[in-house]
Amino acid sequence: MGIVSTIRLRLARNRWQLRALRKRRELAPVACRTGRIRRDDILLFSTLRNERVRLPYFLDYYRALGVDHFLIVDNGSEDGSRDYLAGQADVSLWHSAASYRRARFGVDWLNGLQMRHGHGHWCLVVDPDEFFVYPFCDTRPLRALTDWLDASSIKSFSAMLLDMYPKGPVGAEPYREGQDPFEIACWFDSGNYAMTRNPHFGNLWIQGGPRARMFFADQPGRAPALNKVPLVKWRRDYAYVSSTHMLLPRGLNLVYDEWGGEKASGCLLHAKFLDSFASKAEEEIRRGEHYANSHEYRAYQAALGDRPDFWGRWSEKYINWRQLEILGLMSRGNWA
Repeated sequence: MGIVSTIRLRLARNRWQLRALRKRRELAPVACRTGRIRRDDILLFSTLRNERVRLPYFLDYYRALGVDHFLIVDNGSEDGSRDYLAGQADVSLWHSAASYRRARFGVDWLNGLQMRHGHGHWCLVVDPDEFFVYPFCDTRPLRALTDWLDASSIKSFSAMLLDMYPKGPVGAEPYREGQDPFEIACWFDSGNYAMTRNPHFGNLWIQGGPRARMFFADQPGRAPALNKVPLVKWRRDYAYVSSTHMLLPRGLNLVYDEWGGEKASGCLLHAKFLDSFASKAEEEIRRGEHYANSHEYRAYQAALGDRPDFWGRWSEKYINWRQLEILGLMSRGNWA
């Protein structure tokens, strides 16, 4: 990169940091237990609205994986999510009734919390419907991965968002509280992905999968991005730019090997397509708080009347992380 581009990115990072400090004022503590965070704890950050039915499994999944403390922003839930989270001993909770869109879809809020509480910690940033899998996750805890990353002087770890779906119409089988969502949504697209390199931020841009072929077949360029960098050894001068798709400094986005071979990577199993999907799409269209006037949710709603069935020739039933590695969707790299 040239000196001009470097200076521009540095100024952009300073702007996002100042914005995060300002937007942090929109957060009111509900249950702040950050005094319990220990020096080497692994932290999870998330923002949510009306996800009560998902929360028991979500918290238990990440506790079992090795997360020590959860820092969560509740954006005006009306379904009991706030009371439930406030009662969890390993959760610090903030509430905001401010605009999700004007907080850059929650990025500003979480950047602010990570600046204050995440410095020096491995931080995982995920939504309540995203479940992190990585090489050896069935036998090695998350701390084994972060210890290896520390030993290898690697500061960020990528994960491709893998949309999971049921066989048959979405919503045909009800999801019950505490259930593993992948008992229902256990299929994914084994191929059908496009990948380009973003020359400005240095990250890979991945699109495709079931959402692209079902909802954006006529406009594939508007399909949701699937590239994420959700796990970072955080410093207070870092900042996410767009969700967890990319961040600054730019070097944190270089999570692939341009010179042959592969860097270790994981996947985020995305349990979006359950029976609550239709009502969620309607709510988000009504609120208008998502990207591009909720364009993505409008595309979903347009197809939901036909009770879409995602299953097709690309579909494969999920088994484990080794299957995803064989398919080239994640890699153990040189982590033996």
